[in-house]
Amino acid sequence: MPYLERVEMPQRPWISQYPADVDPVLHEFTVPHVPALARQAASTYANTIAYTQVMANGMNGSLKYREVDVHSDNFAAYLRETLGLQQGDRVALQIPNSLAYPIVAFGVMKAGLVLVNTNPLYTPSEMTHQFKNSGAKVLVVSDMFADRLPEVLPHTDIETVVTVRISEFFTPVVAGVIRLVQKVWSRTLPKITVPHTSFQDALKAGEKVCSKAQAESYLEGVGPDTLAALQYTGGTTGVSKGAMLSHGNLVANTMQTLQMLGGHIVPGKEVALTPLPLYHIFAFTVNVMWFHVGARNILIPTPRPPSNLKRAFENYKITWTVGVNTLFNALLNERWFTDSPPKHLKASAAGGMSLHASVAKRWSEVTGTPIVEGYGLTESSPVLSFNPLGGMFKDSSIGIPVPSTEIVCVDEKGNEVPVGEPGELIAKGPQIMQGYWQSDVETKNALRDGWLHTGDIAQMDSDGYFTIVDRKKDMVLVSGFNVYPNDVEDAIASIPGILEVGVIGIPDEKSGEAVRAYVVSSNPALSAEAIVAHCRESLAAYKVPSSVVFVDELPKSPIGKILRRELRDQAMASKKGS
Repeated sequence: MPYLERVEMPQRPWISQYPADVDPVLHEFTVPHVPALARQAASTYANTIAYTQVMANGMNGSLKYREVDVHSDNFAAYLRETLGLQQGDRVALQIPNSLAYPIVAFGVMKAGLVLVNTNPLYTPSEMTHQFKNSGAKVLVVSDMFADRLPEVLPHTDIETVVTVRISEFFTPVVAGVIRLVQKVWSRTLPKITVPHTSFQDALKAGEKVCSKAQAESYLEGVGPDTLAALQYTGGTTGVSKGAMLSHGNLVANTMQTLQMLGGHIVPGKEVALTPLPLYHIFAFTVNVMWFHVGARNILIPTPRPPSNLKRAFENYKITWTVGVNTLFNALLNERWFTDSPPKHLKASAAGGMSLHASVAKRWSEVTGTPIVEGYGLTESSPVLSFNPLGGMFKDSSIGIPVPSTEIVCVDEKGNEVPVGEPGELIAKGPQIMQGYWQSDVETKNALRDGWLHTGDIAQMDSDGYFTIVDRKKDMVLVSGFNVYPNDVEDAIASIPGILEVGVIGIPDEKSGEAVRAYVVSSNPALSAEAIVAHCRESLAAYKVPSSVVFVDELPKSPIGKILRRELRDQAMASKKGS
């Protein structure tokens, strides 16, 4: 019996744009949940390397598919048998990209529990909010961040803390070296002052009580509609909310993305670089996807500075990578990367923020491969659209909807706008979240008649390709004219020497709002006047920045997305202080 039946899509302009090997309707599938997807892959690719964690100096460790399967079974048993958790309980995971990550993630879901992905860089107040809101009973945390726990735990429902080392599953000698560096050189290992269990001890405890019958019993009643993960929004537009993603949401989006790639993926042969954090929905779902096709996933604990990726590119035949505009641009400013670009790369996927045309063009020139820009949100598991490989490729476009997904641009009254006109992007498909955790009001605002209202302004052309104009809340109103920061950022980013740019609106007595650009430049001779002059040549007068501020760095989210809200906060604070 199929868990997702084939339902024909209404005729839309993009239907004719799918390549010949891509069906616009998602195929029927019988996989009921993420653990079934993982077990299927582990059985097919048992002795293939699944994950390789690469440190900045090239030190590495690896796990095969069967090892991930066995370890995650043991961790599931630990959670259910040793700790006594019940189906539906929440487990928070707060570690950087590492070999322990997939074991915990798959283990939590194999136990019939709910995964709560948490940013390791969160402050104590942010941790407290997420743990308290989710009701997590167990926290799996990197030992590098355990010093925050005394301030956090008393305000949460967390009963058990499991600590993870960054060097888990490395050979003893290599792990010892890494540990020594952490203790003596970088001093990144604080003293742990709360009761805790080491990850290895948890696995050993689970191994003692693990049985096949028990493992199967954990998933009784778990299906496509069962909650799999609470994926918290970044909080860039307000208080962070937990998007409820079901097993069906995650499996469907994995299948949608794979189907969209057609014959460009060779099962068991791909090597995927994962520099973006796995706790972010973009990398999290793609991580599941690569596992399903037997790929070797190269995990980078942190992509900053970009030189941290050097050894991975040098030592492994990377065929795919994911990233955001700031990461791609940073790599293009690294001499080692431009002098010796990856030779086996097929394509790269961009999301999370707008991809600047100048970055996409230079990446293609340097690597000889495209950056496939797509679009998605935490609330859509996340992929809604991207440019089809093998089909028409349009610069600055987020492409066409993935199979079995509908996208429409609507006006303030919810009416579909004409082709080429901007409107709020709304979407419908099997990857759309169930709602926000314990937030009925926010859920009703976001989900209306089955459609997810994204808050992003987009427009569709006559071919059915979509372009993001900007976020609704980031639009700047200058003398009654709409200015979309993406347009201005794209123009400034084309100036040689510009590393990063963020554009916001600031209050102005004459025009209501004025455009301000914050710029990171590698050219000390570049002036604000030169930037304004360049903008005057390529933008309408009301879009030209009235002020340009040079800064050493811009505030960013964990995946590198520039946070305009923080720039606005800084601008307002500066105005009050002046």
